[in-house]
Amino acid sequence: MSTSLAVVRLDPGLPLPTRAHHGDAGVDLYSAEDVELAPGHRALVRTGVAVAIPFGMVGLVHPRSGLAARVGLSIVNSPGTIDAGYRGEIKVALINLDPCEPIAIHRGDRIAQLLVQRVELVEPVEVSSFDEAGLANTSRGDGGHGSSGGHASL
Repeated sequence: MSTSLAVVRLDPGLPLPTRAHHGDAGVDLYSAEDVELAPGHRALVRTGVAVAIPFGMVGLVHPRSGLAARVGLSIVNSPGTIDAGYRGEIKVALINLDPCEPIAIHRGDRIAQLLVQRVELVEPVEVSSFDEAGLANTSRGDGGHGSSGGHASL
């Protein structure tokens, strides 16, 4: 099943978002500018496109796994969220996680991938307690960080 995504090309010199392979979940986003990221530094990088995410869906901007593994390029707020009502240019908050080497990003480089997914639009409802609301206890309860056990070597 396919849903259309309206894309405005703000920079006519760049390609529209594209899939690398048939059936890929995400479409690649391209850098609209040259940027050099020193080790540990970040930059908000323009993509030259704006999209109209359909109501009831969300756009999620993820790092490209190959760039993350090879050179340490990632996204600060991964995944970045594009709400259905946003109509501005997509910008990606990139970060260089390599401790020693700068990363050169050139105009036209693929820098991130955009996934569009259906989302349940919930309405928060205040309750005095989960028990009174009829939401039974769970085996996890309020166990948060580390509640599922440690790592064998840690």
